[in-house]
Amino acid sequence: MLGSFDFDVIRRSLPYLFYEGMTFTLTLTALSALGGLIFGTAIALMRLSGYKILGRIAGLYVDFMRSLPLVLVIFWFYFLVPYIGQWLTGASRPISVGAFASSLITFIMFEAAYFSEIMRAGIQSISRGQPAAANALGLTYAQTMRYVVLPQAFRNMLPVLLTQTIVLFQDTSLVYVLSIPDFLGAASKVAQRDGRLVEMYLFAALVYFTISCVASVGVRRLQSRIAIIR
Repeated sequence: MLGSFDFDVIRRSLPYLFYEGMTFTLTLTALSALGGLIFGTAIALMRLSGYKILGRIAGLYVDFMRSLPLVLVIFWFYFLVPYIGQWLTGASRPISVGAFASSLITFIMFEAAYFSEIMRAGIQSISRGQPAAANALGLTYAQTMRYVVLPQAFRNMLPVLLTQTIVLFQDTSLVYVLSIPDFLGAASKVAQRDGRLVEMYLFAALVYFTISCVASVGVRRLQSRIAIIR
């Protein structure tokens, strides 16, 4: 069976797969993780605030996003964002956003729901005595969160945040349904062009598995080091 495989098609396609496809995938992953972490932290602070309305809105948002299939959210944002832009700007026609911007917004909004729960757990892991001590020293709530609570919460939850980022890296392959040339999309184009679906999809699966496996080993080592420091 392996004798019928054309491994040369993989070698010929490597520059296109990695310079364009993988670059797109890693860029989308990094920007989505950063945006999702920032937005997710804000949602976590809303849920932990003393304002019931803010906490309820944040809770509904998290529950809503976590109950939807990601591929459905990708389609929703791809078709709705231009109309949302038209409504916000008052334009006469839908705003042209582009597939990359639409997918980036989708992943930030979707992953924020998961990052918020991670950061909420990290904030709640900090002993109540530390915010009380900061308040006694004259720090405001914002200063306490910025200088005392959030740095420790981020360090405590860093392995979990990185694990969620690995999941995000895998999920970015779903933008393939929008014909975006991410790594899987690039592999699919080569497979369709050369008629080598088995070789290209097997290679794509191997690349995703290798990167995710290596990253997971790195996260476990980091978790061990953090446990020793604590």
